[in-house]
Amino acid sequence: MDVRFVAGFGPIAPDVGAARAFYADALRLPLTGDDEYLSTPDIDGVKHFAVWPLRGAAQSCFGTDEWPAEVPVPQGWIEFDVDDVAAATAELRERGYEVLVADRLEPWGQRVTRLLGPDGLLVGITYTPHLRGESHSAS
Repeated sequence: MDVRFVAGFGPIAPDVGAARAFYADALRLPLTGDDEYLSTPDIDGVKHFAVWPLRGAAQSCFGTDEWPAEVPVPQGWIEFDVDDVAAATAELRERGYEVLVADRLEPWGQRVTRLLGPDGLLVGITYTPHLRGESHSAS
């Protein structure tokens, strides 16, 4: 087998209305369709794929190797790179979303906000210099 690229990705949404409010309205992804299938071909592809152990996600969000029992355990993760993580974080909070990590600068130069989507997917709102062809800076 020779996998060439990620052909598609998306959450399995138990509540399509909540998913539309989050992905289409809050994140402004250009989704079209109806409650049977929302999609878009208008977002650039995956630039990084990884199997992330739950302890790593817990460390990233909570600073501990254990995921808190009171927080739903995510089954997957996705990151959306934006130009202004602080502004995106403020907008998500204004819309009532609970942010787990807010506009943090990681040691590898990525700025990240993390929250759970309505479907339990761990969502990152990021600015990732190395994926944009920029050098790492500690600012």
